Amino acid sequence: MVKPARWKRLFAHVVLVMMSVFFMAPFVWMLSTSLKPITQVFAYPPEWIPRPFEWSNYVKAVNYIPFWTYWNNTLLIAAASTAGVVLSCPIVAYSMARLQWAGRNVLFMVTVAVMMIPGQVTMVPLFLIFRELNWVGTPLPLIVPHFFGVPFYIFLMRQFFMQIPKDLEDAARIDGASEWRIYWNIMLPLAMPAALTTGLFQFMASWTDFLGPLLYLKDQKQYTLSLGLQQFQSELGTEWTMLMAVSVMMTLPIIILFFLLQKRFIQGISFSGVKG
Repeated sequence: MVKPARWKRLFAHVVLVMMSVFFMAPFVWMLSTSLKPITQVFAYPPEWIPRPFEWSNYVKAVNYIPFWTYWNNTLLIAAASTAGVVLSCPIVAYSMARLQWAGRNVLFMVTVAVMMIPGQVTMVPLFLIFRELNWVGTPLPLIVPHFFGVPFYIFLMRQFFMQIPKDLEDAARIDGASEWRIYWNIMLPLAMPAALTTGLFQFMASWTDFLGPLLYLKDQKQYTLSLGLQQFQSELGTEWTMLMAVSVMMTLPIIILFFLLQKRFIQGISFSGVKG
């Protein structure tokens, strides 16, 4: 006889599998469409399996737009902004979580409050600032601000630092370690799961960002993949198969990156801290 606990686990697994199928369906359909002949795209009833497989859609898509130029631009912006977040946010979060200084709690409340301001509110003021700096038309507005911290990632890292036992710092101070050495040699390695989580979040956000490049990039040679997808649409129609092919190639790096960092990502989200 099956125990109630096993029934609960079985039910949970069934629900998770159904949800997985639900969330995987759009990606599977996108992959299927990228391999279809154009005549099957809007066929009714829908056909999930292409007949025949048109692998040439990928070759045509890469040649239809300057794909690799857009790829390199996207990678540069995503990697640079991710580096800025990983460098700036942990040290700010550490100071707010572990150091005692006047105005710390007030500044943290201001940081949390900034998270509640919609991006549309600050869009025009930021554009005017970057225009005065002559940064409009360059990738700098999409990269440099991340080196000054992002409120959500600072909050995420602070919550992680708060759960690390204080005894580790006290022992290091007794041994004569400076505050910088405590942060760099002890606290940051322990908080690496959270730091990698924030890095993954930022890489995903920059990789798929559309509005930022649309506002600040003028030269087509500086376009990202998100802007490049627009070029498959014209007054004469949309090249659906090639559009889906580029979308698949744009999605794959995020999927691969997530699976490579899956263990660290879950540790960072769960705020496990230090055990034992």
